[in-house]
Amino acid sequence: MPGIATGVFKKLFVKRQAGLGVISPAGPAQSARSMRRVTSTLNKTKSTYTSAEVVESQQVRDLRHGVISTGGSLSGELSVGTYQMLFESILRQAVQPSVTSGAIAIVTAASTGAFSGTFTRSAGSWLTDGFKVGDVVNMTGQAAPAVANNDQYMVITSLSALIMACVVLDKTPIIAKAAGDPVTFVTVGKKTWVPSIGHTRDYYTVEHWFGDIGQDELFPDTVFTGANVALPPSGMATVEFPMMGLDMTTGNAQYFTNPAPPSTGGNLASVNGALIINGVLAGLVTGITFNINGQYAYPAGDGSVGTNLRPDVLPGVLIVTGSMTVLFQDGTFRDLFLNETEAAIIVALTADSSAKPAFTSFVMSRVKYTGSDKDDTNTGMTLTMPFQALENVTNGGAGYPNLQTTISVQDSAFA
Repeated sequence: MPGIATGVFKKLFVKRQAGLGVISPAGPAQSARSMRRVTSTLNKTKSTYTSAEVVESQQVRDLRHGVISTGGSLSGELSVGTYQMLFESILRQAVQPSVTSGAIAIVTAASTGAFSGTFTRSAGSWLTDGFKVGDVVNMTGQAAPAVANNDQYMVITSLSALIMACVVLDKTPIIAKAAGDPVTFVTVGKKTWVPSIGHTRDYYTVEHWFGDIGQDELFPDTVFTGANVALPPSGMATVEFPMMGLDMTTGNAQYFTNPAPPSTGGNLASVNGALIINGVLAGLVTGITFNINGQYAYPAGDGSVGTNLRPDVLPGVLIVTGSMTVLFQDGTFRDLFLNETEAAIIVALTADSSAKPAFTSFVMSRVKYTGSDKDDTNTGMTLTMPFQALENVTNGGAGYPNLQTTISVQDSAFA
């Protein structure tokens, strides 16, 4: 009697296609990637058509299968570097090169808090260099007594042409230092965001290999349609990538026979890193979720005459919504909703507590809250605050402190 398939023997492989209808070739070694997962539920479905004829037996006489589609989701724990391809496809842009200031000897460092400070230049422009609020940056070149400022990752919390305000991710102080040292600032890793022009459209070939029973399922023309990120008050950060596709084929042999191994980036927990709301570290937020929804759909009509295959999966306007829960201490958060005040949300999650931690960060520079409902408990009362992120058209773009985008993702392992 054959064994029963078990999840621990199932493997998930993903490879980007050259275009619609072009199944990714098995290709050279490591051209596909084995993916980490909690679950991957991609399956083939069919519409069904039941006969409406009335016959003498007074019974339904036939049912036919109709239009095919595939759907499901890849769910995982958020980890450094693991999902670069998917975020590129969901945000419709490949990762972009790092930004650097080059060596400049006109920067003065000042401490403004326990682990925050400013770096002020007397000429040139951080904005012209291309730095943005929310960027995780690293500095080198500062001499004594501020050597400790070097090689520690910092999040930019506000930015003008001359002044960069930062929070240090490992919660160490910024040391004051006069200008004169040839310091260099650089963004860490790479980032991607929803662009204003030049959007990409990606399709994937996804494989489920059930090695313990010798069964293979191949899903060409699969689209990752969004990402749902959840940061609970305690526990691992999680991410879910919904998928839609056109068909599935089966076999008895593994298709991607020599994929690249899964990433080894560290897992991310909600309590490690920094959450910054409107430039200020937020110590009262007990949880946050946000959903990137590409609003993909199949073409109208649900099929074409003469074929049971849909022709494509079509993108829509990309929408980012979310919700956070906040301990009700004063009116600060509630009034963001009441006054329709736009806010910025920066979430930087670290995989360790070193000065240069592996990290993944998300920036939504223009957010409007759509509610502030309070619970009524005998212990700490909580606000639930849904929100929507918007394209930053008033304070974003070249020469501005923010990107002209709804959301960006930066990762120390993006390459």
